[in-house]
Amino acid sequence: MSVDSACQAAGGPSPPGRLELADQTFHIGHLQILDENGALVAGSAGRAPELSPDQLIRLYRGMVLARAVDDRLLKLQRQGRIGTFAPATGQEAVSCAGVIAMRPSDWFVGSFRELGGRLLRGEPIEQAFLYYNGHEEGNTFAGGERTLPVAVIIACQMLHAVGLAYAMKLKREDAAVVCFFGDGATSEGDFHEAMNFAAVWQAPVVFVCANNQWAISLPREKQTRSRTLAQKAIAYEMPGLQVDGNDALAVYQATHEALERARSGGGPTFIEAVTYRLRMHTTADDPKRYRTDEEVKAWERRDPIPRLRKHLAARGVWNDEMQVNLDEEIRKEIEDAVKKFEEAADFKPDAPFDHVFGVRHPRIEEQRADFLANLSREPRHE
Repeated sequence: MSVDSACQAAGGPSPPGRLELADQTFHIGHLQILDENGALVAGSAGRAPELSPDQLIRLYRGMVLARAVDDRLLKLQRQGRIGTFAPATGQEAVSCAGVIAMRPSDWFVGSFRELGGRLLRGEPIEQAFLYYNGHEEGNTFAGGERTLPVAVIIACQMLHAVGLAYAMKLKREDAAVVCFFGDGATSEGDFHEAMNFAAVWQAPVVFVCANNQWAISLPREKQTRSRTLAQKAIAYEMPGLQVDGNDALAVYQATHEALERARSGGGPTFIEAVTYRLRMHTTADDPKRYRTDEEVKAWERRDPIPRLRKHLAARGVWNDEMQVNLDEEIRKEIEDAVKKFEEAADFKPDAPFDHVFGVRHPRIEEQRADFLANLSREPRHE
């Protein structure tokens, strides 16, 4: 019995035609502009972004500031002055270059390792200290209406990003969303749901995956059989590109082009930024238990900050004196931020209950009352 007659016998519709295998060949591009010494890679001159000296210095400063704040956060955590946090050391180029490519009207939707990008979006340094000390006030800042708070639940922010992008499309806004996440997020269902809906709706969203090789202690090769993470875009008929995530110029150029495409109605893009987490997953983690010192040292040679500094020096827009001045300027900024953080006292412990819904709800208010009652019964340690 043929397939047609079998379907008719079962009362079902006939197949629409002969089934054919889809074309299984594909190509994923890889973009690198600067080598490990800050020089232009052969053949990359045509893709090098046209950034002004001021833009390049702003990008470099953002990365240096993020590294310095990371250093201070680690000291504060070891001293018991803040709680656990997730260092961004080693992958500053991903979020910083991404933000340089964005407009203020674009939405920044991130996870928990985009400190540099958040600071470049105008988030005060002390907000990070407040957030990692458990204060809800660390999630908001004046002018940050289009910068979403840190998302800890893996990949959850990807769905938020698509919703925001679809809303902007309906409202015909000349803006887009940039959503940052890690390689571990690509193993979550939310990742695939977000990719699917973004593609179906042709939402103006740029997905930037910081592939730092490790999802806590799980190496990238144990997460997926895909040779690249970027090729996951193919299943959703969206452009996919792999970039050197420690090359700030490559990340900028890829994000810039994807944002131009998104704002002009071209739909979503998936960018895999290949980078590395030089420190622990969080300060509750010991990376020496699952990776070697040799691996870390190999990636240290690809550190994005010295790479960009060498490039700026070669272009004549940076020198040792400027570096000394910048380091001192940043040191003072961080000291001022620590002082503001440790002097702050006007906290609202039940603030998280304010943001569950747009209006107050009886059930949430009942939970708020229980929380405050339990808090008042806890012993105080002077």
